[in-house]
Amino acid sequence: MRSDGTSLYTTRDLAAAIDRMDKYNFDKMIYVTDKGQKKHFQQVFQMLQIMGYDWAERCQHVPFGVVQGMKTRRGDVTFLEDVLNEIRLRMLQNMASVKTTKELENPQETAERVGLAALIIQDFRGLLLSDYQFSWDRVFQSRGDTGVFLQYTHARLHSLEETFGCGYLNDFNTACLQEPQSVSILQHLLRFDEVLYRSSQDLQPRHIVSYLLTLSHLAAVAHKTLHIKSSPPEVAGARLHLFKAVRCVLANGMKLLGITPVCKM
Repeated sequence: MRSDGTSLYTTRDLAAAIDRMDKYNFDKMIYVTDKGQKKHFQQVFQMLQIMGYDWAERCQHVPFGVVQGMKTRRGDVTFLEDVLNEIRLRMLQNMASVKTTKELENPQETAERVGLAALIIQDFRGLLLSDYQFSWDRVFQSRGDTGVFLQYTHARLHSLEETFGCGYLNDFNTACLQEPQSVSILQHLLRFDEVLYRSSQDLQPRHIVSYLLTLSHLAAVAHKTLHIKSSPPEVAGARLHLFKAVRCVLANGMKLLGITPVCKM
């Protein structure tokens, strides 16, 4: 304790770790903080072991880098509330300027979800430990490897199901999926569990991000060539099931990253 009766940062973390073990009997405890805390957590874990807590080996620190160049309208010091407000505002402006934007029941909510996806994907694309230069313009690009592109792909595939779902989502024949675009997507879908396992092992979300972006690019190419409307019913049904599988995996992957998929934008 300090002379004024307050506790030290280190003693609070020691007490908190012991309390969490008592409460939750955890298999693993992961601390996610900036890389400046690395030495602090090394010391905390060593102290716990010296105190006789063998479970300290199950504590892990996952450090992240510094975001450089993030400024909002209020100045250089950036608060999360300001960032979220800025995201919503900029995304609403972007949506209003794009002719293909659909009429939405709640444009504010959609703008926030798409904007957060943009922010999260930019943050998770590289190694967590790496510093990176923030760019508002790059964040909101609708093409390329961005969160906006992921949301757009999900909304587009959802629209396909809404348009053709009633007629084609019953029985289907997978033998109809012979085109190279279909095979590429199927092969990529099969890798989803492998990618999740890899991310769970090194605690790096970038593997999931990379996988989802590749899946979205494959779906964009297939959407142009694998037509549903003008195809025989058996072929159309198989293709629609393929696109539905892409959308489901895309949605699950986005949710794992803390992104809520949108159905219209």
